[in-house]
Amino acid sequence: MYRTHTCGELRIEHVGQRVSLSGWVQKGRDLGGMTFVDLRDRYGITQLAFNEEWNTSLLADARKLGREFVIAIEGEVIERSSKNKQIPTGEVEIKVDKLSVLNSSALPPFTIEDETDGGEELRMKYRYLDIRRKPVRDNLLLRSKVNLEVRKYLTDLGFVDVETPFLIKSTPEGARDFVVPSRMHNGEFYALPQSPQTFKQLLMIGGMDKYFQIVKCFRDEDLRADRQPEFTQIDCEMAFVEQEDILQTFEGLLKHLLKEVKGVEVGDIPRMTYDEAMEKYGNDKPDIRFGMEFLNMNSLVKDKGFKVFDAAESVLAINVPGCATYTRKQLDALTNWVRRPQIGMQGLVYCKYNEDGSTKSSIDKFYNEEQRVEWMKAAGAEKGDLLLILAGEDKITRKAMSELRLYMGETLGLRNPEVFAPLWVLDFPLLEWDEETERYHAMHHPFTSPKPEDLAKIDSDPGNVKANAYDLVMNGNEIGGGSIRIHDRDLQKRMFNLLGFSDEEAQKQFGFLMSAFEYGAPPHGGVAFGFDRLVALLGGDEVIRDYIAFPKNNAGRDVMIDSPATISGEQLTELSLAVTEA
Repeated sequence: MYRTHTCGELRIEHVGQRVSLSGWVQKGRDLGGMTFVDLRDRYGITQLAFNEEWNTSLLADARKLGREFVIAIEGEVIERSSKNKQIPTGEVEIKVDKLSVLNSSALPPFTIEDETDGGEELRMKYRYLDIRRKPVRDNLLLRSKVNLEVRKYLTDLGFVDVETPFLIKSTPEGARDFVVPSRMHNGEFYALPQSPQTFKQLLMIGGMDKYFQIVKCFRDEDLRADRQPEFTQIDCEMAFVEQEDILQTFEGLLKHLLKEVKGVEVGDIPRMTYDEAMEKYGNDKPDIRFGMEFLNMNSLVKDKGFKVFDAAESVLAINVPGCATYTRKQLDALTNWVRRPQIGMQGLVYCKYNEDGSTKSSIDKFYNEEQRVEWMKAAGAEKGDLLLILAGEDKITRKAMSELRLYMGETLGLRNPEVFAPLWVLDFPLLEWDEETERYHAMHHPFTSPKPEDLAKIDSDPGNVKANAYDLVMNGNEIGGGSIRIHDRDLQKRMFNLLGFSDEEAQKQFGFLMSAFEYGAPPHGGVAFGFDRLVALLGGDEVIRDYIAFPKNNAGRDVMIDSPATISGEQLTELSLAVTEA
């Protein structure tokens, strides 16, 4: 028997018992007549004790053990004379009387401890070693727990787990598809799904009523810290529902996860329209853990002789609490920060509301004390606060102010990862105009239904039609999004026309769905959660790579298995992809 207990299991009440343990050598400590070895497995660490008074030969064998050797031991649980309160097993150790080396190990390329000396790329190359580290292991255990709780919650509500195909057809909307050449159908290609969208709609037409799937999806797009070419989503759909049914069901899911996984209870999740989110935060996924809502200062500052404000489409401010004490050096650093190409502003104006009630701004010669106090009142500022002001084209300025707000929130410690502030964002535009292609694109996807009250505008004023769509946001990150779907063939055809599809193109790409609508499609809607991102946020992070067992790097490569890679000429020929010389 390799083990009777795990390395995280033994306690003071086990003293006197004979046990077997197996695992990896974390490290050894040679103290002359004694050697101690920390033995690690997935469950924890147990100290092993070897003493020359007990067994000289065994002590010699213990001193030969290297880091990451795989060993099995037998012995008696004894009480430690020097207890370690930092680990659950710290009151006991094993008096070893039998030691077997199951496998030796080369010296690891980095230290396999909580705080490692390995860089990210090195650890990704040896990911199987990185997984032995407690922080990574805990992330994967958290992912497993979230997965289980999602399944429990949805199954209890009558949702059915249905698998949908991975080899589908390429569609022109959304991100680029990963394509798979077909050997048996010369010149034709499958695509890997960006989501199971049309299949879950077909399941509703098929009468499944409530569907879910925790499923891999694929997008061939530029990567960021929170994106991977393959990712996992919680995909859900329900029939005979309205928007409120969806919001209540999946608000319940998030509350369940926060309670069961984090021990946090939240009340009703607040709701905000897309227009309100953009007006207050310049962002459709605002972080509401802190305030600093935008103040539109146009009516307060224009036509007063300051050309920068007079020429600007929008003058926006945020009130930063308690920062009137910022030095000139700190304010210059903020100015340089907003001037970076990623932010794109020409400069920054500030106004301090001093503790004595006076004000001091960087543009005092254009605005008097009375006017500056009026700014502070409009911003709801208190003495000791700091007003930061940006001006320019509305769209650019809102985006820049959104970034500045988040930066200040981070700087002031207002974005505590252990605080969870979810928010529903509703009533998105159905369509957005793309200047480059000179046509409308679906803001969510082409199967999203317009709000019933806006249906009459879909031909005459499509840009002002609101979508029956909703996003679930938490801590400044979108964690889920969905919509009530179009279930009427004629309306879906009108939508395709608006998006620039000819009847022939729509039939070629989505004829199967249009045909299905002819056979009694029920009203239906759903949502998809970004599972990787959700788990990362529950773990207190925003970088999803650390919560995926075998992630890709920023270039989309798996440096562990060296993928993507070339394939042989024979394979290329079989797939009709070989390049022939003229």
